[in-house]
Amino acid sequence: MQIIPYLNFGGQCEEAFNFYAKCLGGQIEGIMKFGDSPMASQVPPDWGSKAIHARLNIKGAILMGSDAPPDRYQKPQGLSVSISIKDLAESEKAFQGLAEGGSVQMPFQKTFWSAGFGMLVDKFGIPWMVNCEQAAEAATG
Repeated sequence: MQIIPYLNFGGQCEEAFNFYAKCLGGQIEGIMKFGDSPMASQVPPDWGSKAIHARLNIKGAILMGSDAPPDRYQKPQGLSVSISIKDLAESEKAFQGLAEGGSVQMPFQKTFWSAGFGMLVDKFGIPWMVNCEQAAEAATG
């Protein structure tokens, strides 16, 4: 079994996935548009260029998403996309990238369980937790 986060956006899915690819070093494997699908007639005419499905591969981890039609979009709440990175510098870089234009809820810092951890909501409204897999003790030595 593989659990894959599937994010919904209010029209910015392609922009968000390009941003995530840049911040996290991933490759977009595909973005299908409403206008090229059987759903074309079921969305507003200006939604033909919006994403009905997107897939991003980040070093083997998969993130998927789409644009929810305006009458179906709901702001994310009650969840966070959690990423765990082994290298402290890479973890902090990912956190700073995702935080660009967003809102930091907990600055990236050493915790009792980790060499670095932080929480943010990105500029697209998606909550993230970034964790460095190094134990807190390893970061001091």
